[in-house]
Amino acid sequence: MAAKVFESIGKFGLALAVAGGVVNSALYNVDAGHRAVIFDRFRGVQDIVVGEGTHFLIPWVQKPIIFDCRSRPRNVPVITGSKDLQNVNITLRILFRPVASQLPRIFTSIGEDYDERVLPSITTEILKSVVARFDAGELITQRELVSRQVSDDLTERAATFGLILDDVSLTHLTFGKEFTEAVEAKQVAQQEAERARFVVEKAEQQKKAAIISAEGDSKAAELIANSLATAGDGLIELRKLEAAEDIAYQLSRSRNITYLAAGQSVLLQLPQ
Repeated sequence: MAAKVFESIGKFGLALAVAGGVVNSALYNVDAGHRAVIFDRFRGVQDIVVGEGTHFLIPWVQKPIIFDCRSRPRNVPVITGSKDLQNVNITLRILFRPVASQLPRIFTSIGEDYDERVLPSITTEILKSVVARFDAGELITQRELVSRQVSDDLTERAATFGLILDDVSLTHLTFGKEFTEAVEAKQVAQQEAERARFVVEKAEQQKKAAIISAEGDSKAAELIANSLATAGDGLIELRKLEAAEDIAYQLSRSRNITYLAAGQSVLLQLPQ
């Protein structure tokens, strides 16, 4: 009797385990921010997109393919040429996500790794097209315009593949070694030209100052000659008296000057 009871319990447990396994295989979860596409072995990829939550499927017949529909970043480096044939290294940062309603078409025509297959190729295509419209100097001075044109063209191109680009930005922009050296040489030449212009302007100012000074000396000499012709030696004597007065004034203010009486040749008269 006890053996029959244990046998019944074992059968019930086995049936329960099998039923649990079947139920578990018929359930699948779609996490937040994700969507699922159902592949049916008999009907292929279904057009219905399954939202978040727990759902049922037919075991072995149906298989869920989960897609992340949240915005994800991707950096795409590209080497291209400018309008003036300069090598340009550009890195484009893209925030992308798939259009949820187009997930069946994306899975059917492109695959689960749609970002690896689509983004590098269309990014390279658009960057080469846009950068070729600008010179190397314009890529620096008009960077905002370049970024906007890349964003508009790339967003339109990605939409044909069922992708939404939430943000497109140029994060890295450098030029080839030859162009960098040419820019540095140009800056040095400009600095030297500015320095040379300063030297020339300084020399011109000094020349003008010398001319003005010479003209002043000539005018003064002319005035002195006219005064001598008019007053004779009186002007010279007057200048001598003025100079002697100035010298005497300067000496009187000095503490190191000692005055001696007329005829006295030594400072002290010592007894012989």
